[in-house]
Amino acid sequence: MSRRIMINRAPVLTLWAAVVAERLGHPWNTALTLGKAVAGLNAQSKGRRLGIYEPAPEGAAPARGRKGAKRVPRREVVELLGRQVSVEETPDGVRAVVKDKAERPDAVRRYLAGKFGDDFGAAREAMEALAASFKPRELADVAYDLYERFRPEIPAGKRGWGAKGALDLDRVRRLAP
Repeated sequence: MSRRIMINRAPVLTLWAAVVAERLGHPWNTALTLGKAVAGLNAQSKGRRLGIYEPAPEGAAPARGRKGAKRVPRREVVELLGRQVSVEETPDGVRAVVKDKAERPDAVRRYLAGKFGDDFGAAREAMEALAASFKPRELADVAYDLYERFRPEIPAGKRGWGAKGALDLDRVRRLAP
């Protein structure tokens, strides 16, 4: 019998993106923040598409060079699962930046532990085995496609927003070439 976890897609994508980022050479704490950022970017896109979130107004970026304007530090970008994630160096290492704030790996760890519960270790292990079955460069190219093949199925449209579906860990493992 297959091992299934009833869970929302966001934590599944967060964990998968973190596992992929680690396989691509990022330390686990950095990878966790990248995973959370990727899931957040996907949620924003889907939310706008479904009409749950309003699109950002044209020209909404903060003004630069004017007195009193917020100074934005120079940021690098990491591409992960087809998303461009802003990152910055912090005293604790590279971290993904969301809304001008560096993500905290401990918060992401708590989020994942809360969502996966006792199944966190098994889910991470299955995803790590899948990621390890690809060379890093290949994985970078197919990671999102793989996610689409194992992510929980949920109802289409707004009905699926926040809905739980079954994550089949055996299916994740079977995707390895």
